[in-house]
Amino acid sequence: MTSRRWGSRALGAAFTALALLAGCSSTRPDPTPLKAYTPAFAARQVWSLRTEEVRFPLIPVIKGDELIVAASSGIVRGVSLDRGEVKWSLDLKSPLSAAVGSGDQRLAVVTRDTNHLVVVQQGRELWRSPLVGRVMTPPLLAGERVFVLSTDRTVRAFDAAAGQLLWTFKRPGDPLALLQTGVLVPYQDTLLVGQGARLLGLDPLSGKIRWDVAMASPRGTNEVERLADLVGPAVRDGSVFCLRSFQNTVGCVDAQTTRVQWTANSTGGQPIAADAELLFSTDDMDRLSAHRRRNGTLAWSIDALLYRTLSAPARWRDAVVVGDGEGILHVLARDDGRTLLRLNTDGSPVIAVRVAPNDTLLAVTRRGGVFAYRVNAS
Repeated sequence: MTSRRWGSRALGAAFTALALLAGCSSTRPDPTPLKAYTPAFAARQVWSLRTEEVRFPLIPVIKGDELIVAASSGIVRGVSLDRGEVKWSLDLKSPLSAAVGSGDQRLAVVTRDTNHLVVVQQGRELWRSPLVGRVMTPPLLAGERVFVLSTDRTVRAFDAAAGQLLWTFKRPGDPLALLQTGVLVPYQDTLLVGQGARLLGLDPLSGKIRWDVAMASPRGTNEVERLADLVGPAVRDGSVFCLRSFQNTVGCVDAQTTRVQWTANSTGGQPIAADAELLFSTDDMDRLSAHRRRNGTLAWSIDALLYRTLSAPARWRDAVVVGDGEGILHVLARDDGRTLLRLNTDGSPVIAVRVAPNDTLLAVTRRGGVFAYRVNAS
């Protein structure tokens, strides 16, 4: 395969880890009140769409001129990025457990109740195959294969055309796993996959290990505290991938040299965002920080949004954007974190923030709202 073809106790503790990520609502402090600010520029909502409720981060996928959105109920839609019009819709008749994965002309999702991997093309189902174990990581389609990472860290490879199981990778490891999106991403002719706090490079044809690096050193007095699974998606710049280890570190690894460039302590559980110079992350108190991408030193950190239940950050123009639990999008200066603009959605928690290639800012909320914003022309 060449790079051109790439585009029980454990379960109970995993739920405990998920509760740690969300925070204990009975003891969590009230959200920090927002301070007055002067908008640095103007943006407008260009369209919105109401779908079904989203109970966990079903991250939308941008594919060409379409936004692929999925609701927890199992309905997947292709939406025009320009106008927000629904171009196609498919009801899979089962709730989903993982967000949409995409590659080439196909899409893939995983159903929750029936536990099937389902592959879709142009709004119609091609095939489905039963899985073993719960899946919360979006499937990866690359090299005419579909790769699936389950919460017990098992990796499976399927033929993308017909759905046959090609190989299974299962590495002995910790008895507990994090019930959250993991790391599953291609690099040239290698499949990168998170296994606890370690990042592995697998041969996509056979599932054999090519290399293995540690992104964190798990610590704590019990198994739950020592959970340090890698949280996806990872952020890529050339051969360098930056990512988070749950409640442990953020850091970057070079997949070409298979060496960790740096790690920095971070107690958060959300995925990160980055540009060529800075890496942005939130911690468990919703403190937003920026580390220098070349060496991991802290560039800035702000406390203005503490306990506001922030989404994962996203880079938009010359800013970084996070959504909060009250449905507000906070547009912050990338160089120091000062507030540039606030945008309202529907008042429910912001589940995901994405940016389209045409600089459209997209937000998905818990109630199933999809909102698109663009900067006003000067």
